Amino acid sequence: MIGGRSVLGVITARGGSKGLPRKNLLPFRGAPLITWTIDAARAAKSIDRLILSSDDPEIIETALALGCEAPFRRQADLASDTAASVDVVLDAADRAPGHDIVVLLQPTSPLRTAGDIEATLALMAASGAPSAVSVSEAPCHPYLIFGRDAAGRLTPFVEKPPELSWRRQDLPPAYRVNGAVYAADLAWLRAARTMCRAGDTAAYEMPVERSFDIDTLEDLRAAERSPA
Repeated sequence: MIGGRSVLGVITARGGSKGLPRKNLLPFRGAPLITWTIDAARAAKSIDRLILSSDDPEIIETALALGCEAPFRRQADLASDTAASVDVVLDAADRAPGHDIVVLLQPTSPLRTAGDIEATLALMAASGAPSAVSVSEAPCHPYLIFGRDAAGRLTPFVEKPPELSWRRQDLPPAYRVNGAVYAADLAWLRAARTMCRAGDTAAYEMPVERSFDIDTLEDLRAAERSPA
């Protein structure tokens, strides 16, 4: 509970994954990948109830053994490659009613901690924002990213103010949503149908060394090598 409001934690872990098959159950630092998210969520005192949304019997069995509730099996249309995360989260919230805030936690962010979850929720409450997400410093500043036109000439994705130099250290801070923690007021989420919206969403900054979002085997190995 945060600010007198009840919090539902939802771990989303479908069985299918094209980039890294069965990634939610792959070994990471001696345990199935999903273990790290369940442990962090269970240690986060602001989460009143923690549930799993999955279509996969083995993932469900693993989560139950780790102390995470799995009160339903996700339907097939919400476990496809094209299913929207917001629909999966709202389905879970409908199946576990009685909460004011939902926190989406994906197993692909194994280095996120209970402290990160708590800090994101605290920021949301303190700022009065209807949602909050975890971010980290962008690996490449948007002012330094270009496309090419039909003639092969560079075209900026974001126009840099002319008074700024090209040196990265002279540019304003830039962040990316790192996928570790998404928190939202449920009433707002039902209307907005997004976990993150510019102008509404507060940003909690996590260190880069803990901001892995695993999609490939290279991501998994890099996260294992992280000092975090």
